[in-house]
Amino acid sequence: MANNIVYSTDPDWKSTCPDCGEPVAECVCLKTKTESQRNQTAYIARDSKKRKGKTVTTISNLKGDLKNIQKKLQQLCGAGGTVKKGIIEIQGDHRDKIEAFLIKEGFKTKRAGG
Repeated sequence: MANNIVYSTDPDWKSTCPDCGEPVAECVCLKTKTESQRNQTAYIARDSKKRKGKTVTTISNLKGDLKNIQKKLQQLCGAGGTVKKGIIEIQGDHRDKIEAFLIKEGFKTKRAGG
């Protein structure tokens, strides 16, 4: 249940979880999400094989809601993307932006390839 608050006079309105709507202090989903992300290392690589020379940025070795992460990365980079066989692909070379985003989200990152 997500709150779609546009405006509020309540000073504590930002202190609720965006996923479950519970207060952040009582939220269980944020704590479990953060702990599972700490144990994951995202491998970020640039690839152009079998794509007629077009470059894509691939993010592999992640578990969880890949579709949600993919959508956030597409919005961040302003590019198209997909999830194939557990690997997120974002069109174009956006390794720096993606790495900064994933670190901010609590993932460990590692550059793969050249």
